[in-house]
Amino acid sequence: MTGGVETFSLDENHWQGVSLTPSAAKQIKKLMVQTPNSKGLSLGVKQSGCAGFGYVFEMIENPTDDHLLFELDGAHLYVPKQAMPFIDGTVVDYVQEGLNHIFKFNNPKAQHACGCGESFGV
Repeated sequence: MTGGVETFSLDENHWQGVSLTPSAAKQIKKLMVQTPNSKGLSLGVKQSGCAGFGYVFEMIENPTDDHLLFELDGAHLYVPKQAMPFIDGTVVDYVQEGLNHIFKFNNPKAQHACGCGESFGV
């Protein structure tokens, strides 16, 4: 620690990782079939909403060395290394809420969420 500021390397840190439930894996595989050129689903974060950060999903065709791969039963979830400090240890689920089916996140790093559930803070 130098001058009260802690530093770390995204490449050298030992991450807990991101886990998928069987339901999330099944949905990711379905999305992979619907998007034949994709290698899987990318999960990142962006500054958003009233709580600070929001999750960003998109199909990914060309993952790079800056992505970490997490998989379950053939479902591929890619996470950019720069997102890991915000979502390390997260469990991704896919659930039905009423008529909607949505991805849900059990993120141990999230200290609070906004009322609408669209963003979180660490």
